[in-house]
Amino acid sequence: MTEAYFEILRAGVNSTYQDFGRDLLYHIGIPFSGSMDKRNFLISNKLVENKKKFPVIEFALQGPLLKLKNSKVNFVITGDVNFNIIRRNSKVEKGNCYETYNLEDGEQLDIISTNRSVYGYLSVQGGYNINPFWKSYSVNTKAKIGPNNGEKFSIGQKIYLNNVQENLKKKKINYLNSKIEFIRVIKGTNYEYFSDEAKKIFLSKEFKISKLSDRMGMRLEGSKLKNIVDTNIRSEGLIKGVIQVPADGNPIVMLSDHGTIGGYPKIAVVISADYDKIVQLPPGTKVRFKLIDLKEAENHYKLYSLETENILNQI
Repeated sequence: MTEAYFEILRAGVNSTYQDFGRDLLYHIGIPFSGSMDKRNFLISNKLVENKKKFPVIEFALQGPLLKLKNSKVNFVITGDVNFNIIRRNSKVEKGNCYETYNLEDGEQLDIISTNRSVYGYLSVQGGYNINPFWKSYSVNTKAKIGPNNGEKFSIGQKIYLNNVQENLKKKKINYLNSKIEFIRVIKGTNYEYFSDEAKKIFLSKEFKISKLSDRMGMRLEGSKLKNIVDTNIRSEGLIKGVIQVPADGNPIVMLSDHGTIGGYPKIAVVISADYDKIVQLPPGTKVRFKLIDLKEAENHYKLYSLETENILNQI
């Protein structure tokens, strides 16, 4: 049987394979990685009737331009994304997120850009024909780990697909990537290292997301946060969402490809329920933080998980 694949005519910005991520490897310096926006990842697989752990293509800001060869596929794009389908008669069809489409042999998918967000997801019925690495399909480009030799996609490459002959019913959902006024946090392990004024600034002032942000971390710009104890500490374990403050006083939010240890004091941690939202904020966006306690954070995560399940059950 002739292999089905996408030919990459434009790679886009940081286009990689991602799934739920890989666990149990922190002891050798390997973080979870995985899709940045878990809810949009799950919705994309559910809409094309894939298993929830199937790999998807995650792209940032600008997505790839892909030409389908030797097959037809059913696909969906989730997120806040501007994309077109270029049919064989050269007719350009405007695509809608959270709606499935059939792509025929020789047709193209042009993922032009995200709109007011950073990450989008492309799932195809049956998934991509790739092998897992350490029980995950996620790519960590910093560590060169995962399928595609741990690299993001490049022009001229082929993305091989699993051949699926059956046609799916047309599916779509009305889903809006909601915004919230604050990103909620709990206290970090070094919260008391910071002056009362620094704590007040952190919880009352706006911070701007810097262009120096990627899957590893998000740098913030704003009023400096004064450390009154020590700007460097013995390296400790990190988790995604933790907010470190180096000597320059500018916070850094650690994201999915973060280092597993770090020596900067940690003022706070983004709660799990708000992680999808903060990663989708593009450079230049203003962000504010709100401190809550651990019990509230747990309740918000239960609600987030329930909402996600309800969305998936309606598909």
